[in-house]
Amino acid sequence: MTTVPSSTCVPFGLWPSPIGAALVAAGASPLSQLALGGPDGADIFWLAGRASEAGRNTLLRRRCNSVTELTPAPLNVRSRVHEYGGGAYAVAGESVYFSHFADNRIYVAEGDTAARPLTAPGTQRHADFVVDAARRRLLGVRELHPAEGHAHPVNTLCALGFDGAETVLAAGHDFYAAPRLSPDGRSLAWLCWDHPRMPWQGSELWLAEVGADGALRQPRRVAGGAEEAVCQPEWSPAGVLHFVSDRSGWWNLYHLRGDTAEALCPMQAEFAGPHWSFGVSMYGFCPDGDIVCTYIEDGLSRLARLRAGSAKLESIANPYEEIRELRVGPGFVALLGGGPTIPLELARIDFANGELEVLARSLSETPDEGYLSVPERLDYASAGGRRAHAFFYPPRNADCHGPAGAAAPLIVISHGGPTGMASNTLKLATQFWTSRGFGVLDVNYGGSSGFGRAYRDALRGQWGIVDVEDCIAGARYLVGRGLADAERLIIRGGSAGGLTTLCALTFHDVFKAGASYYGVSDLKGLDLDSHKFESHYNAYLIAPAPRAEALYLQRSPIHHTARLARPMIFFQGLDDKVVPPQQSVQMVEALRKNGVPVAYVELEGEGHGFRKAENIVRTLEAELYFYLRVFGLAAHDAAAVRIDNLPA
Repeated sequence: MTTVPSSTCVPFGLWPSPIGAALVAAGASPLSQLALGGPDGADIFWLAGRASEAGRNTLLRRRCNSVTELTPAPLNVRSRVHEYGGGAYAVAGESVYFSHFADNRIYVAEGDTAARPLTAPGTQRHADFVVDAARRRLLGVRELHPAEGHAHPVNTLCALGFDGAETVLAAGHDFYAAPRLSPDGRSLAWLCWDHPRMPWQGSELWLAEVGADGALRQPRRVAGGAEEAVCQPEWSPAGVLHFVSDRSGWWNLYHLRGDTAEALCPMQAEFAGPHWSFGVSMYGFCPDGDIVCTYIEDGLSRLARLRAGSAKLESIANPYEEIRELRVGPGFVALLGGGPTIPLELARIDFANGELEVLARSLSETPDEGYLSVPERLDYASAGGRRAHAFFYPPRNADCHGPAGAAAPLIVISHGGPTGMASNTLKLATQFWTSRGFGVLDVNYGGSSGFGRAYRDALRGQWGIVDVEDCIAGARYLVGRGLADAERLIIRGGSAGGLTTLCALTFHDVFKAGASYYGVSDLKGLDLDSHKFESHYNAYLIAPAPRAEALYLQRSPIHHTARLARPMIFFQGLDDKVVPPQQSVQMVEALRKNGVPVAYVELEGEGHGFRKAENIVRTLEAELYFYLRVFGLAAHDAAAVRIDNLPA
């Protein structure tokens, strides 16, 4: 770390910081789900999360330099299909169709009129809408839940008439996604897959004719299979079906000629990501057939234009190193992007002059750059001859520096998924730590997306092993470089990353403390309690039954609590349907009984991920307090959380 001459020497972890938990919570406005519409297709729509309104998602429209909120409170534009949702609205002319989270009903708002329900109350959920205007209906995915009991819901492809009538178009597979209607309305493409696969393991692309009565005729599979993951089907303006497939080992672009799939630009890069939520788009078409796309190469996003009939990409200048999604309009591309000093933002890039205009930001204010840590991209050796990837954020604060010869405490982050991917987009939740004198290592362990199928498959049967080894190797790598204190190594993670955290602390002695956010501790319990989408995921991550039984016992931290002797803090939403609260409660009770320092924070009204501003503040401050206490540093009583078994 470069020492600023006027800075004060303060112990690592105790640096006064202008980036408080309240700033993290108040500034965080998640942006997602881009769409285009309006009279000429130039209106830009997106969802913005409102932490100050209990995490409500509202739909915004930008038209002629003016932004309008289309779904005022209490409307909450969010779908719960697959529990992770996405694809929660569609636009057609002056009408907007959307799923309201409170009752899972579809509503329509036409022009300036108030939204009205299109569907009746019931146990069905909908997502991934496409407007079939000629037939006055929506096409989408329906998830019909049983009225009672524990049976899994039934997923189908359905048509929802503007009069509220529903018709099933395709059924029989466990999951459906991405219905896409051809420009002439005569063909429909969609994705489907079946247990035990997740969509990024193996999925199928189907195509059918749409009859005069709206029913599907002669459906046939045109791509995909048990070991090929297909995603993002889209039609070109000329009516040619395009999609992304990993048949080469990388998610690349293809189009369909007859019944033959042709690669458009073969390369070792990822033009898509795993299907956790609906409606994400990483490419789109210009009127002339050119494709504007984003792809991930060496962990960073690029933006380019693929000329029609050419296999070469032309780079489009932009400042972003992560691009989450994009939509192509007349003469421009709208995208969600971020970078090391740029929080996630909505931008519009004009094709004619290259001008970039920022339309919305996820942060209401950005701290002075003197308090921002810019990450170093790492590629380091791990167990078994593997190479692992990560972003390292060194401590940084314009007002402080650490004692000479001392190394900073390090927080290693294990992301969720576990097929997720760590990016280097500016996040105040990370800078909260680095501006206080902690280093942060955000690890893309084996199994992460963004590095090809082989890297993603490194976790096949190895969950709780490969991910843990890569986190440990990263921590040791930084200790070896003198950038981290071996006696103050911390690991934290949420959901699947919580299992990585718990396994690292239970089965290894490298880390000295940890934090689990709604983490997995009991693999068999996860199988028994999991929702439909992930109910067979462990067959891939661990092993198919019956071999899985022994491995569940071997790798589940809940069965080895006698080996877990490191202080831990647990955070759990009581409404979590993905990882039930009992998983955290069992771990906390075991650690209390064993005399290990442990804290537990449960949050009412929160599910799998925390959305409310007050809870974002509470969890961050409690986590900081916990680390300072267990490492014997001063801690602010205002953020005190009960820590059992920790001497005063």
